[in-house]
Amino acid sequence: MSSRRFVDAAVLAVAVAEGVLTTIAEGTPYGIVTTAIAVLALLVRERWPLAVLLATMPAVLFPGTIVPAIVALYVVSSRWRDPWLLAGCGFLATAGFVFPMSEFAPSIWDFHTLLGVIYAAMTAIAPILLGQFLLSRRELALRLEEVKEAREHERRLDAEAILARERNQLAREMHDVVSHQVSLIAVQATALMVSTQDPDAKQAAGNVRQLSVNTLDELRHMVNLLRASGTPATELTPQPTLTDLERLIGNSAIDARLVGAAPEGLEPPVQRAIYRTIQEALTNVRKHAPGASATIEISHDDTDLTVTVTNTRPTRPNLALPSAQHGLVGLQERATLLGGKLHTGPMPDGGFQLRLRLPLTAVGTAHV
Repeated sequence: MSSRRFVDAAVLAVAVAEGVLTTIAEGTPYGIVTTAIAVLALLVRERWPLAVLLATMPAVLFPGTIVPAIVALYVVSSRWRDPWLLAGCGFLATAGFVFPMSEFAPSIWDFHTLLGVIYAAMTAIAPILLGQFLLSRRELALRLEEVKEAREHERRLDAEAILARERNQLAREMHDVVSHQVSLIAVQATALMVSTQDPDAKQAAGNVRQLSVNTLDELRHMVNLLRASGTPATELTPQPTLTDLERLIGNSAIDARLVGAAPEGLEPPVQRAIYRTIQEALTNVRKHAPGASATIEISHDDTDLTVTVTNTRPTRPNLALPSAQHGLVGLQERATLLGGKLHTGPMPDGGFQLRLRLPLTAVGTAHV
């Protein structure tokens, strides 16, 4: 903030000094009025840059003070990218710079007048180019920050996916191996209860059978907890469902809207597949199509459920960053496990579309 104030003070000091020196050189005190208006207008140049540029033009014509106009032209250029607006402002400034020299030249073809026009045009173009350069730099810094946030978000998603796979694998191992062995113990204990006549052996076999049943219940409970844990932040957080879509879209920092709805009674794996597909699509929009809007459409008929995410072309500069496309590969694998298909591709208008199609055996129930 202190450096900004120093720059503002330096700009005003240079403008005042130029105005005073120009007025003295012209030998008339009336030019101090237009110069004072131009210098004072610079105080509000960030709020009304176009109005300030117009306010500085009288000082350019009389007595010939150009620093305020150059500063105002730079502020206008650093605010907008409209080429017609910048060309108009540049032409206005060039005409103002040339006008004081026209009285010394009888014809536009005069050699000195042509040189003056060239110098005036270069003087007007310089602040425009500087303003556009700084505007591009600000946009690039903003884009890099968005890319950093998107990569951090993707890293968290990858960590969650890895953790979910490990826990699912552990759950499968516990279910397939431990559950199988404990079930055999329970079966053997039941057989012993039926075949033995010894009361003590019958009671011991009953205890073994009851302990096996209790162990199986505890094991199923632990497997469910492992499969339900979705994030490293909390051990018992359930996986997302379609009821979380509105919050996902609202927190995506993208102009996105949801059209349609899924049928009732979808199984949890199907709901997770839809949620993760939309989540990955919105992440890709934020990474690769800055400033674009997105439409999320969910539709279904008697045989298929379709989720389509379509985004418009980006409105801000896009950085060509390398991507391994692990997210799309994961979505493809998820769709294949559910018997569906995933299609991705560019649109004719410069946008991009991702479409997930899952088969339905009945309304609201998918193959898993």
